[in-house]
Amino acid sequence: MPRPQQDLLASRIAEALQARQALVAEAGTGVGKTFAYLVPLLLSGRRALVSTATKSLQDQLFLRDLPRLCEVLSLPLRLALLKGRASYLCRWRLQQAQAGAQLPDRLAVRALQRVAAWAQGTASGDLAEVEGLGERSPVIPLVTSTRDNCLGTDCPEHRACHVMQARREAMAADVVVVNHHLFFADLALRDSGVAELLPTVDAAVFDEAHQLVEAGVQFLGTQLATGVAVELARDALAAGLQHARGLRPWADLQAALERSARDLRLAAAGPLREVRGTVKRRWEDCDQALAHVLPALAEAARELADAIADVVETAPDFPRLEQRARSLAALAARFGEAAEPGQVRWVDLTPHQARLVESPLDIRELIQGQRAAAPKAWIFTSATLGDDDSLSWFTRRAGLEDAATLRVGSPFDYAANARVWVPRRFPLPNAAAHPAAVGALAGRLARALGGRTFVLTTTLRALPQVAEAVAAAAPELALMVQGSEPRRALLQRYGDGRGAVLIGSASFWEGIDMPGDALQCVLIDKLPFPPPGDPLVEARVRQLREAGRNPFDDYFVAEAAVSLKQGAGRLIRTETDRGLLVLCDPRVAQMRYGRRLLAALPPMAALAEEDEALAWLRVLAAAH
Repeated sequence: MPRPQQDLLASRIAEALQARQALVAEAGTGVGKTFAYLVPLLLSGRRALVSTATKSLQDQLFLRDLPRLCEVLSLPLRLALLKGRASYLCRWRLQQAQAGAQLPDRLAVRALQRVAAWAQGTASGDLAEVEGLGERSPVIPLVTSTRDNCLGTDCPEHRACHVMQARREAMAADVVVVNHHLFFADLALRDSGVAELLPTVDAAVFDEAHQLVEAGVQFLGTQLATGVAVELARDALAAGLQHARGLRPWADLQAALERSARDLRLAAAGPLREVRGTVKRRWEDCDQALAHVLPALAEAARELADAIADVVETAPDFPRLEQRARSLAALAARFGEAAEPGQVRWVDLTPHQARLVESPLDIRELIQGQRAAAPKAWIFTSATLGDDDSLSWFTRRAGLEDAATLRVGSPFDYAANARVWVPRRFPLPNAAAHPAAVGALAGRLARALGGRTFVLTTTLRALPQVAEAVAAAAPELALMVQGSEPRRALLQRYGDGRGAVLIGSASFWEGIDMPGDALQCVLIDKLPFPPPGDPLVEARVRQLREAGRNPFDDYFVAEAAVSLKQGAGRLIRTETDRGLLVLCDPRVAQMRYGRRLLAALPPMAALAEEDEALAWLRVLAAAH
C-alpha cells in the first residue's frame, strides 16, 4: 500500500545524503521509517554507519531488514554487525573458566557447557547465538573480555579473537550496524572500533534517536564502579597465586581492595539498606560519606599496583593488571576532588554495586565535534523527537539547531479508530487513593473489553497497589505484573491478550509491538514528568534557569510530551488497529499545559464520560 509520508521521508533523506547534510526527522507510527532511510542509503552507494537503540533492534536490521533490501534492490553490498566486547566470546577466558571458574549453581555449570559446545562451531562468536543464555547469566563475564582484562596481542588466542574479527569485518563493510551505547562508549574509550570506523564513512544514521542523548550522557562521563574494583581484586589474586605465589601477600592485598569497595558502596547507599533496580542518589547527599572512604580505595589500589609492578615480568597478565590498579587509584582520587566545570555528578546504586558518575548534561559538544571533523551526512530519526516543528526537545540537547528538520505524521486514521479519555472526576496523582483508583478503573474497562489491556505506570512503586485494585475489580482476568518474571516471559504469557491485563512501568512504555486486537486499551496512570529529585533533572533545571528560560515549559512539559507519545504509541500499530487511550491524570483537563500534551498525541476522538469509554470498548469486544 503506497504511503506518501514514507515517500516524503525517503526523498528528504536522499537529499541529505546527497548534500552531506544533517537531517532530524520525526516519523509517526506506521510511516515505515526503517525502509525510508535504508532504501535511499543503500541506493546512494555511500559507506554508512547505522546505529539503533538496542541489540535486538541491531540484530533485526542486520539479520532481516538489510539482507532483504539488498536482495530486492540487487545490491551486492557487504554488511557488518558490530557490538561491544561483552557480546563476543573470548576463547582464552573460556579456557580459563573451564579450568577453574567458581560457578554459583548447576544452571551456570550447564550454561558454561552450552557455551563451550557452541564455541566449537561459531563463526561470529556472538553470544546472542547461544540458545537459552540470558543477558544476565553469571557465565557471560567469565567467557568475555573487558577493556581492562583483555590481553591484546599477548593473548594466545589473539589470531582467533572474535572481537578483532568483528572489527576487521566492520572496517571492510559498506554498511555497519552498531547500537547507541556502543557508539558513545567507544568514542569515550576507543575500545570497540567505532572511533576508527566513523571517520571512514560517508553517512551516519541514528534510528530511535530519542534515546541518543541519555545513552550519551551515561557513556560519555567518567565512572567508578565498586564491581570493577572487586573484579580487579579477584583477578589479581588469581594471577598472583598462579604466577607469583609467595612473592607478595596477594590474599591481603585482595582483601584490602574488596573491603574498600564494600565500604564505598555502604557510604554511597547511606540510609538505603535495600535497593531494587537502580536508584540514583544526589552527589550532595553522600559526598561527605564518600570523602571518608575514597582515599582508602585509592591507597588499596596503589598498594596492589606497586606489588604487581615488582613481579610484572613474570607473566603476561601482570602489565594489564598493574594498569587497571593505577587507573582505579586515579579515579578514586578524581572523585575525591570537585567536579569539572559543566559536569554533573551522581551515584547509581544497584543491589550489588555502587557506580560514581561524572557526566556532561547533553551530547552537544560531542556531536558538534564529530560533525566538524569530517563532512558527512547525519540522519537522526524516531517516532518521537519533540512536540514542535523545530523538534527542539532533541535538537537543542544534541547541538543540532542548524540541522534541517522534518515531521511526518502517521498514515493511520486515528480519528476513526482510536479514542482518548481523561477522567475529570478522579483523584490527583499525589493523592494516596490514586493508584487504587487507577487499578479499579482498569479492572472495569478490561472487563468490558475482555482483557487486552495494558496499564502503564510512571513509577515501580505504584505497581503493587494498581495490581491489587485490578484483581479486586476483575478477579476473572489474568494479571501479568512487571517484576514477577522477565519481560519476555510476561509478554509471552499475555499472548493474544484475551482475558489478560499487563501492568508495567518504564521498560513497557516503548519497544513493544502488539499489532491487531491483542492490545486495545492502554491506561497511563499519570503524566510522565521527570522526577524532580533526580540529579540530572536538577542540573538541567539549574542550567535552564541560568540561561533565562522556563524549566517547566522547556523541560518538564517537553519531556512529558515525548514520553506520553511513546506510551500512547503502544495502542495503534497497524491501519486496522482500534483502541482506547485513558490518561488517569485530571491535570490534563485542568491545567493549561494539558492542551499542549494532548496536541502532541495523534488526533484521536475525545470521550467525556466513563459510560462512553465502556460503550466504545464493548463495540471493540463485539467485533471478535
